[in-house]
Amino acid sequence: MSVPFSPARRLLLAGAAATLPLALLGCKSKAAEPLPFEGNDISGTHLGRDLDMTDTQGRQRTLADFRGKVLLVFFGYTQCPDVCPTAMAQAAQALELLGDQAAQVQVIMVSVDPARDTPAILGAYVHAFDPSFIGLTGTPEQLEKTARSFKAFYAKEPGPTPEQYAMNHSAAFYLMDQDGEARALLGPSLTPEDMAHDIKLLL
Repeated sequence: MSVPFSPARRLLLAGAAATLPLALLGCKSKAAEPLPFEGNDISGTHLGRDLDMTDTQGRQRTLADFRGKVLLVFFGYTQCPDVCPTAMAQAAQALELLGDQAAQVQVIMVSVDPARDTPAILGAYVHAFDPSFIGLTGTPEQLEKTARSFKAFYAKEPGPTPEQYAMNHSAAFYLMDQDGEARALLGPSLTPEDMAHDIKLLL
């Protein structure tokens, strides 16, 4: 599945994905095992520890709920015209490449547009790409806390009417190990094969 990026959006999102790992590389823990990731190694940064959102079934979710699984966490929204559907399709393709090992992986999309992404809308959206995907939403305060924990960027972009706005946001997946530690940032330039490679390193 290939969806074109607008030049302005490509520049903004690629920049956000590229500058974050550069800022974090100096913060790595020496105890983290270096691995040959295709993405940017962010081991030791402890990103995402304050994840605290609500799933589409109304259950509160934190990292503790996913212990024992490798996570791919993405910040996006259902009305995103290009970045999000492309990213979700790539994640689904990466899981296909993993075969039986895909059962050890959880893909999570955190909505940066909780005002419009109701649990029903978000659930239908992520399940359209893969029934195993989980969507997380919540209050603006929950989103702010969770995004800050990941150092994930999002901002509202006004549209022609108050209801027709867009959300600019980071375009990378956060790859986390079975202990809930952030290990790699997988940017939009990576292929499903690259993503599957990095996931396998943690399985």
